[in-house]
Amino acid sequence: MKTLSDFVKLRRKAANLTQQEFADRAGVALTVIRKIEQGKSNMNVDKVNRVLQMFGHELAPVNSKELEK
Repeated sequence: MKTLSDFVKLRRKAANLTQQEFADRAGVALTVIRKIEQGKSNMNVDKVNRVLQMFGHELAPVNSKELEK
């Protein structure tokens, strides 16, 4: 299973963007991108969703039992 940090880093690199370029396009601070890519905890969900919106995704609760099916 891919982590959030893996997902964002792989997608950013596939778009050929530096962390700074990506942060600028997503409208967040560079530190937000760094925290996400480093797998830091205690992040602002709104900012994470801004980043994920760049790829047409959003962070949402998922029933883990549904994933197991």
